[in-house]
Amino acid sequence: MVKVAIFDYGAGNIFSLKSSLEKNDAEVDVITSLNHTNSYSGLLLPGVGNFDPAISSLTLSKKAFVDTVKNQMPVLGICLGMEMFFEKSEEGKASGLGVLEGEVILLPNKFKIPHMGWNDLQIKKPSKLLDGVKDGSWVYFVHSYRVKPKNMEIVKADSDYGISVPAVIESDSLFGTQFHPEKSGKVGSTMINNFLRECKK
Repeated sequence: MVKVAIFDYGAGNIFSLKSSLEKNDAEVDVITSLNHTNSYSGLLLPGVGNFDPAISSLTLSKKAFVDTVKNQMPVLGICLGMEMFFEKSEEGKASGLGVLEGEVILLPNKFKIPHMGWNDLQIKKPSKLLDGVKDGSWVYFVHSYRVKPKNMEIVKADSDYGISVPAVIESDSLFGTQFHPEKSGKVGSTMINNFLRECKK
């Protein structure tokens, strides 16, 4: 059984993510500090909250997070969790974690914000996270922002709702989804299982 940690920003219910991991045979701890992550095989940054407060809660652990990334521990960022990988966000004034180059921008004002609902994935490149997931699979989004990576090669799938929204990113041991795999049925469960497989390596 693989042991992973969910970092809790203190904002929102992470029960569904914990439950999804446990259904895929993971042992899960919810933590509020990243200073002792060497006892885990993987780390998850959940997708609930606002950019500045979430970054603020990680400030004391930022060096530990960068070290975790350097040590190639698999990290899955979901929605806000993925957005924090980047250098900055239009949602706030704080600097992001900066482990990926790029920024986070607001969805165009033609959309109802937040954008909520099921959208299909357009798989662009091979991806460990998407192993076994078919092109056109539907996943559940709740978001107001989208990532704009400097290196678009890290975007493995996007979703089209009039504009192209990066939906899955992958860079070395960093994995990110703009949608919520824990709320995306069997398709999301497959991705959770794929992430846990990476944690076991």
